[in-house]
This record gives sequence, structure tokens and C-alpha cells, in this order.
Amino acid sequence: MKDDTEIKVFITSRESVCDECGDALGSHAWITLSRDKGALCLTCADLDHLSYLPSGDAALTRRAKSKSKLSAVVLKWSRSRRRYERQGVLVEEKALEQAEAECLADADQRQARKAREAERREALDKAYITEYATQVRLLYPRMPAGLEVKIAEHGCLKYSGRVGRSDRAKRFDPEAITLSVIAHIRHGKTDYDELLMGGMDRRDARGIVKDRIDDILETWSQGSGASR
Repeated sequence: MKDDTEIKVFITSRESVCDECGDALGSHAWITLSRDKGALCLTCADLDHLSYLPSGDAALTRRAKSKSKLSAVVLKWSRSRRRYERQGVLVEEKALEQAEAECLADADQRQARKAREAERREALDKAYITEYATQVRLLYPRMPAGLEVKIAEHGCLKYSGRVGRSDRAKRFDPEAITLSVIAHIRHGKTDYDELLMGGMDRRDARGIVKDRIDDILETWSQGSGASR
């Protein structure tokens, strides 16, 4: 916690509720703290597209952070030591893959990647993801082929904070599914992450990229013009 400019994500030790969307996050939720909104889930904080890299490999963490346009440190309160302790970082998946590729020069790093991929496979609920992807495709039939699966797999990872794990998403609520699509566009097809990393307030940054998001949603939909 030495760098006050870092974006911080806290793993809670009690039942939590997002003060922006109102979703019950349960215990051990991943949240950020906003001065004007209070506790925010990762979806509302626009951090849910990032991948979790646990502490333990300093070289991998350093490389991944340096390559990620947006990153956050993950902290958890230690009762025994009475302080927040670093658990790992959230970084972009592409940055993590690039960092892993650089670190895969020895057998230990190759084994670490295999273990991470095994954990990822275990975290995916295959049946739910398949149905979620189907619903994404029904809402946005003109999106690129296969993208609905990528959005579903990302949004439905089991650790707390992803929009695909919300109660509304589990009921395949169209608005919740649209939020997953919007998040993908916002982080993957606009300069939103660079704006956040540059210190811009997320609401101002959202306003800047809104028209771009609306245009892509319109292109991918059947003309409904859903937007955020």
C-alpha cells in the first residue's frame, strides 16, 4: 500500500452490498471504495475485465503490470497482523499472457502456467457459460463469430465481482447480459482504460466513450440501440 496512486481492490471479510447497483455480493467479495459512492463491485468499478494474478512470482507480476494499461492491487485484512496484506494484482489478460510468454524460459514458469490454466478451467461452469453465450448471441446476432463465448467465459468466472455471476445474470436478464457486452466493448474497443489510468474519473471517461459503445451495440444488435 506504499503507492497511493494504485487502484486498490479489497477482499471483504463480511457480507457486502454494492452501493451503486445494489447487488448483494456475499462474504469475501471483491470491492473498491469510492469516496462518493462507498463500496463498489468490480463491475460497477469497471475492473471486472481484469484477470487475477496471485502474489508469489515477482518477475511475472512486474512484467504483467508493466504491460497492462489498467491494473489494481488486491488486498485483504489480516486479523493476526492487523493490517491489509497484498494478495496479488488484477491485470489485463493480454498483458498477463505476454508476461507469461517472457517468463516461460524455464520449467518452473511452464508449470506455473499449467497450474493457472487448470484453475481457470475449474472456475468455469460449462453449462451456464454455454447458455449465457447463447443469450448474448440472441441479443446481438451481428457480433463477430465466437465473441459471445469469450464474453460469457469472462463474465461468468466464479470469483466475486463479475457481472455474469450476479443474480440477474443467472436469470439471463437481458439488461445484465447487455452489461457484459458493454464492458467488453468499453475495455476492448475504446481508450477507456487509458483514460482511467491517466487519472480521469470513471464517469467522465464513460461519457467520452459512450458514443463509440452505442455505435457498436447498434451494429451488433437488430437495431434496438441498447446503450450505456
